[in-house]
Amino acid sequence: MAKVFYLCAALAAASLTGCAGPSADVHVARPDPAAAALQGEPTYAMARTQPQEGSTDHPQAEKLVRDELAKHGFVDSDGKQAHYRVSMAYSTRLASVGIGGKDCEPADCGDSGGGLGALMFGRAYRHTLTLRFFDYANGEERYKVSAVFVDRNADPLHALPLLAKTALAKLPFDEPADWRVKLSIDKTSGAASVESMKPLQPLQPLQR
Repeated sequence: MAKVFYLCAALAAASLTGCAGPSADVHVARPDPAAAALQGEPTYAMARTQPQEGSTDHPQAEKLVRDELAKHGFVDSDGKQAHYRVSMAYSTRLASVGIGGKDCEPADCGDSGGGLGALMFGRAYRHTLTLRFFDYANGEERYKVSAVFVDRNADPLHALPLLAKTALAKLPFDEPADWRVKLSIDKTSGAASVESMKPLQPLQPLQR
């Protein structure tokens, strides 16, 4: 029994510390799945809410997203007429992390970040970044992507570079709706880069 416990604890620690390279999950939603996403001129303007305007970390988060958009050829309209309006929302909360279970997803299952794992390695936090692309002219939503990353660091700015890199690893992501993005971290600069992208298969029910 002791050997099983320590093996599970080691697996939990490895999945959160990223010793084999961190990974994050992506979920994509399209209001019209039959239509091609993000057609048209790749110009955009960022949409902000009043709480975001007063946030001290929002400018840094927005810059990370802008930099990744630029890598895909999207141009900030800088106040001029844009083709898309892009909204951004991010959050950090205590995660639910566990080992095993028939309906258990690696990034969201178990004991609400507490229990023996939290005592040994610290509490787990679930970081989420959601980007939504709206048609600037008529306000219709064209594309929505969310990235989720779980680690032991409560600081959202620690996770945001990984989240921005993951959410915009492909623009747009193809079907299916759920993907797992594996990242590698440069040991010198700390910069993240995409190592692989794989679609996630739906969980199959257990056969009895």
